[in-house]
Amino acid sequence: MTTKKPHRVELTPAARRALRAAERLFYAHGIHAVGVDLIAAEAGITKKTLYDRFGSKEQLVVEYLAGRDERWRAFLAERLEAREGAPAGERIDAVFVAARDWAEREGGKGCSMVNAHAEISDPAHPAYAVITGHKRWMRDLFADLAGDEESGRTLTLLYEGALVAYGLQVFPEAFDHARTQARQLVGRAASRSGASGDQ
Repeated sequence: MTTKKPHRVELTPAARRALRAAERLFYAHGIHAVGVDLIAAEAGITKKTLYDRFGSKEQLVVEYLAGRDERWRAFLAERLEAREGAPAGERIDAVFVAARDWAEREGGKGCSMVNAHAEISDPAHPAYAVITGHKRWMRDLFADLAGDEESGRTLTLLYEGALVAYGLQVFPEAFDHARTQARQLVGRAASRSGASGDQ
């Protein structure tokens, strides 16, 4: 299933200031709780300028989520490139370590995509495709790293569970716990593969 890419806007200096303010406010307080008046005031621009640059609050949400998606992919790519050629288990392990480091660096309120989906569940919303596209990309990445769809789905569930547990502070070291379970999953899969290859 192909997902239509969302429309993006060219960011002027004023638009970048507005987006930085929106990113901070949306993540801290939620999308619906933050109005364009507050974003404009925080950015030091008029509401008219904000609408001139983005056209709507919905487009500002698209830029917020798409920007986080792009930064996460670049952050993760660096970690995976550092382990180019390493066994699958080490590369999968690197994803969980990267997620933990990203969460600690970017703020403790959990996954911005999960948080946004709690407020945006309408597929017609222009940001919906960004949210679902990000999650499908992660699922496909895990499937590619693991070498099969079934393991990829299980790893995705471990990863998503860690994101939510971390954001809700359900228990400490959620990413490390998920990482341990991922290692065991990969080890079992490798054992089964080796056993079947011996027959």
